Formats: sequence, structure tokens, C-alpha cells
Amino acid sequence: MYRLKDFGSYTAGGRVHVVSGEPVETIQFTPTTSYRFDPNGHLLVEHAYVQYFVPENRNEAPPVLLVHGGGMTGTMWETTPDGRPGWLQLLLQRGFEVHVVDNVERGRAGWHPGLWDGAPVVRTMEEAWSLFRIGAEEDFAARAPFPRQRFPVTHLDGLCRQFVPRWTSTLPQQAAALTEVILRLGQCRVICHSQGAQVVFSAIERCPGHVEHITALEPSGLPSRPVEPSVQMVFGDFTDATPTWRGLIERCESFAETGGAKVTWLDLAAAGLPGHSHMMMMDEGNERVLARVLESY
Repeated sequence: MYRLKDFGSYTAGGRVHVVSGEPVETIQFTPTTSYRFDPNGHLLVEHAYVQYFVPENRNEAPPVLLVHGGGMTGTMWETTPDGRPGWLQLLLQRGFEVHVVDNVERGRAGWHPGLWDGAPVVRTMEEAWSLFRIGAEEDFAARAPFPRQRFPVTHLDGLCRQFVPRWTSTLPQQAAALTEVILRLGQCRVICHSQGAQVVFSAIERCPGHVEHITALEPSGLPSRPVEPSVQMVFGDFTDATPTWRGLIERCESFAETGGAKVTWLDLAAAGLPGHSHMMMMDEGNERVLARVLESY
């Protein structure tokens, strides 16, 4: 258990967006109240929302910044779909100050229609089943997972309820907002997941010297050149399940080979922790995965 010394939230980054030339209309605000709505004016957009937690027994390490993956929000770090402590709670138990991001156009960061190129996409349950390596695509209907799978399959709905619409064109905006979060912290360590790793790698180029260590959980995006902080790349099991994952592993291996001594590779199955999915922070045994990750700290 842990007690909090402080917690709260803040926003970082963003810009002012001006809307003009749109029609004014009367809308039905509630069933009994109409309202003259004028959409023209100044809006604050493209910022990140961050919630922070400081435990009473705070250790001396820099804050840990948790960065979600694609189609997700900071909720993914809080509690597992079957109700066990998530990595946020487990880090607080260990005395870390933790900051949890909802990045641009996700969760409580908010968004405004028409700002970004393309239409938002939403992940289906079927895609999550196979892409997150819970089971084979053809076994979704029967909910038959891979053998020794550690994801709590009976609570798949709990994971899928966390999915939110996402744009695929907002990397520059997300990196800019995350840069402002990092600058505000001054010094931090980052744990990022999947697409969130690309955002982190893009952000640290803008604020050198502020991130001392990155744990990239199955990153789907990589930097174009060696990075300044040390990087731990972490992979779960069943990574030969699809061509998508086989290709991603090859790209990550190539980056690890060219990244020098600062890049380390943690294969959970090879390290005696088999059965973990892409959502290792939610799997049964997530506390053991985090303990292994923190050995690099």
C-alpha cells in the first residue's frame, strides 16, 4: 500500500486555434433549453493532459513519465481489466513520483473537429485480439488464446472499452506537447508503449538532456539515429505470430545493433517470464514484468 503526499493535473503545450466564418445556429442544449451557439472564436487545442501522483515515501529517483500507445489513453496504466493494480499503482508502491499523459487528441486532452488530416480510426476487438497477440485471428470468436497466454482473456471487454478514436497524422503535435511535459519535469525517466515510443523518440530530439532513461515496451516507431538517453527495449511472447510482428522485431533488432551500448534488449520469455502479450502492463504477472524492467534503473 501507499499514501499520497500530493496529486493533481496540468496541461502542457498546445496552441490557440481561431475559427471564423462558421454559421451561428440555435441548438437544443437540453430537452428544455435551447441555446444560440456561435462556433467562431478562439480555441485552445493540441495540448497534453497530465495527471501526477507523489507518494509520501517518494524515492530520490527522477519522476517516471508514462506514455500510452496508439488508440489508448493514460487509463491503460491505472488498473488491469480484471481489477489488479496497474503499473501506476505499482510504481507508487515503490516510491516513484509518476506523471501519466493523455496526449494530443486522446482522453482528457480533448480535440476539435477538422484540425488534422484524415479521419480518426478506432480499433476493433478483433484487431486487438490478433495485433496484441492474445490469440490467433481465427480463434477470436471462440476466445481461445495462445497457450500459456497471460492476458486475462475473460476480461477482454475491459481492455476494449479503453479504446478511443485516434488520428494517424498527429505525430508532430503529440511530440510537441510531450516535449513541453518533459521540459516542465526538468529531468525524468520514461516508460512508453507501442506507438507512444515514436512520440517519445521524436520529443527527446527537442529537449536533449532532460530524459535519462527510456523503457520502450514493444515500440512500433523508432528514431532515425542513435539517441542520447539509454534505451531498454522490452518484448513479450508470441512475436512470431504475424508478419507485422516479425517485421517490427527485425526493425527493432537493427536499431539495437546500431544504437550502441546504450540500447539493451529484454526478451521476457527468454528471461523466464513467458506468455506475455503486447499489453504486458495488464497481463497476469504484470508486477514481475515491472520488477524486471526496473532492474535497469
